[in-house]
Amino acid sequence: MGYLENAVTAPQFITADRLAPFNPRGTEVGVVLDLMIHDIGVILALVRSPIRQIDAVGVKVLSKSEDIANARITFENGCVANINTSRVSEKKVREIRVFQPANYLSLDFMNQKGHFLRREGAELVREEIPIEKDEPLKLELASFAEVVSKAGQPKVGAELGRSALEVAIQITEMIQT
Repeated sequence: MGYLENAVTAPQFITADRLAPFNPRGTEVGVVLDLMIHDIGVILALVRSPIRQIDAVGVKVLSKSEDIANARITFENGCVANINTSRVSEKKVREIRVFQPANYLSLDFMNQKGHFLRREGAELVREEIPIEKDEPLKLELASFAEVVSKAGQPKVGAELGRSALEVAIQITEMIQT
């Protein structure tokens, strides 16, 4: 997420979509704790502002808890994030778009590609985002091994993980009531 953290300086609106076909694995929890939590973590790391308000809706389709969920998070700095998550989709989608003054970036985690559009005069100039293409789980495990062997700090620390979990639980409770 290094490029992303450097490119995102003043996010105003973020959209994240994570859709997947149904898989009985993971259905002991709702889609928020199963899938949405990953996007919550990314968004919290990018926005770096306290949350002002959360609104959420969810629908049960095939399991005993929500299989489709939408959350809208409004931050104290004015940024708004809209997160759509489904585990009953016909296709797989993992995308995030971040809109800022004079530019926006779009990342497609599924296809490991992205682009950055920035205003130059009256035009938008497009550049491709450099992405280390590899199997995501392999990269995650390699990063973990390096942190352990060098007693370093992980990219996603315990504090961010805890914050993402707290937000995911709050969204889940909102959907259930």
